Amino acid sequence: MKNKKKLGIFIGMVVTISGLVFWLWPGKLMVDALKPEADGSKPYAIILGAKVNGTTPSLSLRYRLESAVAYANAHPHVTFILSGGQGPDEDISEAKAMWNYMVEHGIDEERLVLESTSTSTYENLVNSKKLLPEGVQEVTIITSDYHIARARMIAKKLDLETDIVAAKTPASVKAQQQFRERLALIKTKIVGK
Repeated sequence: MKNKKKLGIFIGMVVTISGLVFWLWPGKLMVDALKPEADGSKPYAIILGAKVNGTTPSLSLRYRLESAVAYANAHPHVTFILSGGQGPDEDISEAKAMWNYMVEHGIDEERLVLESTSTSTYENLVNSKKLLPEGVQEVTIITSDYHIARARMIAKKLDLETDIVAAKTPASVKAQQQFRERLALIKTKIVGK
């Protein structure tokens, strides 16, 4: 009986410690990744795509685009790579939805480059890097605040030096995205994608 009780306590401790590590370590990565904030010194910015409802940016994507438009207005020399493919339930690619939004909000289409084949954060960055002029290794990443750590982790593996513009996360999906992103960070740390 004592051995069963000890085993139960041991298993409980392992589960508790594992849960704390799962929650705290990725959480620290997510907070640490929010620096440095972009200052306009990099001539290219990559906006990472998110869900499109038909042809309309989801709230998460709209928040990214609002941050991108504000950044574009503050730094008129920056060129933007709009990165995101078309999912089976989307009428247009995420990149095209971003292009439409930015043009409608006064950003010159000459400053916009479409990358419309990506289906993951890893592909966003790999495919966007191919669109950078030769020798450019410094970029600004624009994405949701919860997503910055993983995007920067992948960018570093691709030899990209980054600063960030962190868009807010919609309150309606914040808890779900925080949990999901912790799992994705652990996966990225293990497999690199």
